[in-house]
Amino acid sequence: MTGRVQLRNPGKLSESSMMSETTTKATKKSGRGELFDTIIVIIEALVIAVLFRTFLYQPFSIPTASMQQTLMIGDYFVASKWAWGFGPYSFPVPLPFNGRFLQFTEPQRGDIAVFHNISDEDYIKRIIGMPGDTVQVKAGRLFINGVIVEREFVGTAVDNNDHGQKIEMQVYRETLPNGVVHTIQEISDNVGDGKEPDNTKIYVVPDGHYFMMGDNRDRSQDSRYLSAVGYVPATSLIGKAEARFFSITDNIAPWKIWEWPANVRWDRMFQSVYR
Repeated sequence: MTGRVQLRNPGKLSESSMMSETTTKATKKSGRGELFDTIIVIIEALVIAVLFRTFLYQPFSIPTASMQQTLMIGDYFVASKWAWGFGPYSFPVPLPFNGRFLQFTEPQRGDIAVFHNISDEDYIKRIIGMPGDTVQVKAGRLFINGVIVEREFVGTAVDNNDHGQKIEMQVYRETLPNGVVHTIQEISDNVGDGKEPDNTKIYVVPDGHYFMMGDNRDRSQDSRYLSAVGYVPATSLIGKAEARFFSITDNIAPWKIWEWPANVRWDRMFQSVYR
């Protein structure tokens, strides 16, 4: 009897070990399969995100006051990458070609453009001058092709100057020659000691280029500064600003959710930048 028991027990132990080994192998195989599937999903998500950012919409944030009040420090917006076709700077890494492809529409006066500047940075400004236009600022007033641009005073606002001091700004509703209406603000029509661009020469916009200006006229480094920005070639255009999707004061990082209640500008979210 003892022998029979000894014969049966090894058999049972061997069967149990085989089942355990098979289960372990299956578990390991299943684990490797799940890890592989997870990696594939992550890669697919990254590819979709890159394609979306490259060919459809790219998010940007506003770090300076040059486009206030249209776009304020701490505003986040998306720019359409396909609106004007694709140029060398439309891609995550600039590509070595000239011109634009798949361009079905042309930029228009009054459009807000994201472009790659000669300083190797991305800028955002409003298109004021088209190819062949003349642009000049005299005593703070904008002239396009020799004709003064209409504007209407709508009130005052408070802004910070370059030293962080609070100053009063004059706010106007400006109407461009093609009927585009937008808001601008400035300190006054004659700022500073001649260094401010309230009195400029006549600029002649070259073919294939655009003249850009910020809506915060006395606090914008734009095409009036030829050595810093100058005339912007069509090849440097990245996209057309479309809509704000988030806005927070003082350029607070969006991930600081605990600061949202007192600082998020809910009234500026999910709106067209042209309102």
